[in-house]
Amino acid sequence: MNKILKEIDLDYEWILLIREAKELGMTIEEIRLFLKEAKRFT
Repeated sequence: MNKILKEIDLDYEWILLIREAKELGMTIEEIRLFLKEAKRFT
């Protein structure tokens, strides 16, 4: 149960981050590209 709650929190954080990016004017494609590029450095 605790793992599920953590996943929900994580998903909610992602939703907030994507919403903020959209409010800043980023397109979905720009967000995808950003995440793809960021993944290379992890």
